[in-house]
Amino acid sequence: MSAAGRRWGRRQRALLWGVLLAAWEAARGQLRYSVPEEMPKGSFVGDVAKDLGLQLPALSHGGVRILDKGRTQYFALHGKTGHLVTAERIDREQLCRLVEKCVLRCELIVEGEMQVYGIDVEIMDVNDNAPSFRQAEKDLRLSETTAPGSRFPLAEAHDPDSGRNSLRSYELSGDEHFSLAVQAGPGGDQRPELVLAKALDREEAAFHELVLRASDGGDPARTGTARIRVTVLDANDNAPVFSQAEYTVRVPEDVPVGSVLITVTATDADEGLNGLVKYSMKKETDMASDIFHLDSETGEITLLRILDFEEGDSYELEVQAHDNGALFDTTKVAITVTDINDNAPELTVSSKLNEISEDAPAGAVVALLHVEDRDSGRNGEVRCSLDVGAPFRLEKSYEDYYRVVTARELDREQVSEYNVTVRAADGGSPPLQSSAVLALRVLDVNDNAPVFAQERYSARLAENNAAGALVLTVRASDADWGQNARVRYRLGDVRFFPIVVF
Repeated sequence: MSAAGRRWGRRQRALLWGVLLAAWEAARGQLRYSVPEEMPKGSFVGDVAKDLGLQLPALSHGGVRILDKGRTQYFALHGKTGHLVTAERIDREQLCRLVEKCVLRCELIVEGEMQVYGIDVEIMDVNDNAPSFRQAEKDLRLSETTAPGSRFPLAEAHDPDSGRNSLRSYELSGDEHFSLAVQAGPGGDQRPELVLAKALDREEAAFHELVLRASDGGDPARTGTARIRVTVLDANDNAPVFSQAEYTVRVPEDVPVGSVLITVTATDADEGLNGLVKYSMKKETDMASDIFHLDSETGEITLLRILDFEEGDSYELEVQAHDNGALFDTTKVAITVTDINDNAPELTVSSKLNEISEDAPAGAVVALLHVEDRDSGRNGEVRCSLDVGAPFRLEKSYEDYYRVVTARELDREQVSEYNVTVRAADGGSPPLQSSAVLALRVLDVNDNAPVFAQERYSARLAENNAAGALVLTVRASDADWGQNARVRYRLGDVRFFPIVVF
């Protein structure tokens, strides 16, 4: 089978697994699917209509839709088929470069049922990236007195793919003086090291050219290379030594840009150029280089941009101190970011009624709300409330969703319109809050009878009046509205009372 055929088969198996998983998750109000990355826009993800038992007429009339929360929408609901499809091409490495399992979340609302379903879509990796080195060329300076067996860390390759498609192995080509060793890092990553296999002799060879090759586990495998140029120097027999094996610091997320977070210090017992210490990041990720700056001369680590606890609450840097030769020491810098209450609750009206009949029973749903707060701990704990005295109450619906329902029967003749304010406040000190206003009109029902202005009317009438002469005028009013308040009059039985003279 060709490589293209194998990739197609893997994609089909991934889609089949997503369909089988969705069948039993749907009953719990939660759907789970999977789809390979880089699929074209409009690609099938899952049969939402089938999994939830929805009718196609409801879909075509807009009764079922994907909720829009202002974020990028990666999925859409096909109105004719009820299929969940991709709304654009999805790059897993762009969305989930910091996590192993890439899951995108969207929510589907069924208007008629006032029901929300969560949908998790796992983005499966394909081998679309080759391993690459941050530096395509590395200059290494070694003393000719370096003992055989000495090890020197090499730049690690980076492959944004995951699983078997990620980095798998290293190979070194060069000469007999060097070999390659690969160590496992704390996180399971592979760290290549250059091993001096044979003593160096500057007079025999002042330079050595090596090639480090990194390969991933894809089929076919992708590779990347880095060139290593080793310069042989005269003796430098003392390495720099850090004052601490590990540095730790805690900083609030609102620390000003440009602040010095911590300073690392290393000393070298050598003199002159061999004792001059400089600092560098041993393993510098794209994110770390965007946030922190290490001064190579002073060892100060400063902040380049505003921290965001919600984006990252801890960072670990590996700092290397090296002298003018090839000797070095390594330390770890752990930076912990503490949260401040800098995010107000986000209150969104997902669905609502504009009008309701006054004879609606208590407990009738008039709105569906969603609330979330990006802060953590007490700063992210949200409490919702309604206006005091309003005939409505809040009910928890699904996760961070709330329903606004009637607390009792309504009376249009007392209040015909409501502007209900919903407030969301977090637990910070001071608390941050947001609000939304629900405008609701109460529709009339014919629940009031006409009432005469007087219980009894009397009039004096001269005899022999012509037909059609006005006798008296009666008045009645109805508290209802519109057609229900229109009053008509008719006479009942007319009785005459004779006058008896004694």
